[in-house]
Order: sequence, then structure tokens, then C-alpha cells
Amino acid sequence: MPIATPEVYNEMLDRAKAGKFAYPAINVTSTQTLHAALRGFAEAESDGIVQISTGGAEFLGGQYNKDMVTGAVALAEFAHIVAEKYDINVALHTDHCPKDKLDGYVRPLLAVSEQRVAKGQNPLFQSHMWDGSAETLADNLSIAQELLAQAAAAKIILEVEITPTGGEEDGVTHEINDELYTTVDDAMRTAEALGLGEKGRYLLAASFGNVHGVYKPGNVVLRPELLKDLQEGVGAKYGKQSPFDFVFHGGSGSTAEEIATALENGVVKMNLDTDTQYAFTRPIADHMFRNYDGVLKVDGDVGNKKTYDPRSWGKLAEAGMAKRVTEACANLRSTGTKIK
Repeated sequence: MPIATPEVYNEMLDRAKAGKFAYPAINVTSTQTLHAALRGFAEAESDGIVQISTGGAEFLGGQYNKDMVTGAVALAEFAHIVAEKYDINVALHTDHCPKDKLDGYVRPLLAVSEQRVAKGQNPLFQSHMWDGSAETLADNLSIAQELLAQAAAAKIILEVEITPTGGEEDGVTHEINDELYTTVDDAMRTAEALGLGEKGRYLLAASFGNVHGVYKPGNVVLRPELLKDLQEGVGAKYGKQSPFDFVFHGGSGSTAEEIATALENGVVKMNLDTDTQYAFTRPIADHMFRNYDGVLKVDGDVGNKKTYDPRSWGKLAEAGMAKRVTEACANLRSTGTKIK
């Protein structure tokens, strides 16, 4: 199946909300990790989301000039071609983009999609994220209003992060403290500024103690039940049940119970990066240790081309990451839910 059209992406999100499951959103930084994500989704018979962060896009742009837009566009175009060979629907998304990178990332990418839509084509990306969590909520929502209007015109869904996620993501750092919990007032102000769909659809990254990076269960205090308070508080005022489509950030190390509670309260997308990075790299490390004298020309020897050929360890890396993606689908209940 091809990359999801705007209509199919909306259907995907609606199905997740109604079925109380979520799509893994897998960060990719290469054509190889893209294939690993697509393979994992296909093996799980789950639709899914592939996303590119600013750092990932810069890496994809090549180390010669490190251009984020070039990297993101190139991988998206590649994805539009290779996704045809996978029997699933996949949406393309750009991950965290702070204020100082909007002009060098999200805004130019929105312009690319606007041009495509003007020609009768579908947008290049299906959604973009604006991360204004480092700004005041007033400034955050003001910029979000502008971006939402532009995204809606290009048939794109906007993701907004209204309060901080702890840890570090592509240079944006937040302390782990009580500010990592979105309040009903925060959610109410968001609904007042962005509407509840009538101004354009958006995904809401609300904070319930989330932290980016590596941590073990119990080391971070997650309160996914908080999402229910946000849904009910805003829903009561606007007469709309479960008005928000939530995104779960910083999910590494989450318990099964925490994930289940988040799904019950409206999470439709959960980001995975740290875990899939490890799943990709671990088989490579194993290969290198097992074939040390083959991948290196030790003491003037010739080495073993079959072991240092990138395809030999690349296939192992793809399989390792794909397996982790299928596990994510199972954890998020999306296995076997693909649109047929």
C-alpha cells in the first residue's frame, strides 16, 4: 500500500481512538531504519507512523552540508516509493521542532506540501510537530494557531506539545520536576486557542511525567490517569466526549499498566526512538565482536570481506529493529488492525 493519504491517516487515527489502541511512531535516520520500521509494521499487520526529528533530518541531509529540509524531503520521497511494497498504511511525520528551527524545518516542509496540494497531489508529510514546550503557553499557542491554519490548508495534521517532556531530545532539555504534568487549565487554554477540530485536526502531546531517553520502570513517575482528567475537564465544557487525540512521548521503560491506562484515556500515537536505536545497534555490536578479525585487517592481514560488507551486518540490524517494532505494536494493541 502507498503512504497514507490525508483521508486514510484520519481514518487510522479515528480507528485507534475508537479501538483504544495506538500506533507506534518510529524515528528513522536512514533508508535502512525506514525499511526496518516498515518491515516491523508489516510483520505485525499494523498500520503505523514513521517520523524524522530535526537531528535525524540533519543526519539524512549528509555531513557535507547537514541540511534538514533536504534530508527530510529525500527520505520522504524514498518512502513514497518503497512503501508501495509493504501491505500496510504508513503516515510520515516530523518529530520535535522547537521555535529556533521552525524556519529551517517545519515551515519549509509545509511549503513543499502546499505546492503539492495546489497541483492536486497529496502532501509529502501527513503530520508535523511543533514543540513549543520551552515557550510560555501563550506564545506556544499563538505559534500553534498560525501553524495549524497552514497545516490544515495543506491537508496536514499538526502535533503540538503544550507542556514539557523531561530529559533531552535533539538539544531541547527539560528538568525532571513537577512542571512535567499538564493541568486541566493548560488543556482548556489549548482548546480555546486551537479549537477541537473545527480549525484543523491536531494531536496533543500532553505531559504526565514523561521523560525522553533511557530509564527503567519506576525511575520516572508517570501518571497516565491524568489524561482522563484533561479529557473530562475540557469535554464537559464543550459537550464533547474525549475531545483530544493524545501522543505519548518519552515512553522507554514504561510498564504495561502505564501504557494500558494511556490507551484507555485517548493516546493514539506513541513515540519510540531510544528502544529501536538499541535494537538496531545491538546486532551490529554482536557481529563486530564475533567477527573481530574479519571486519578489521588485524596485523596486516586482509580481513574477511563477507564480514565487513555493510550488507552482512545491516541485514541483522534491520531484523533486530523490525522485531522491536512488532513488539511495540503488540504493546500498543495495534497488531492485526491494519486497514484492509
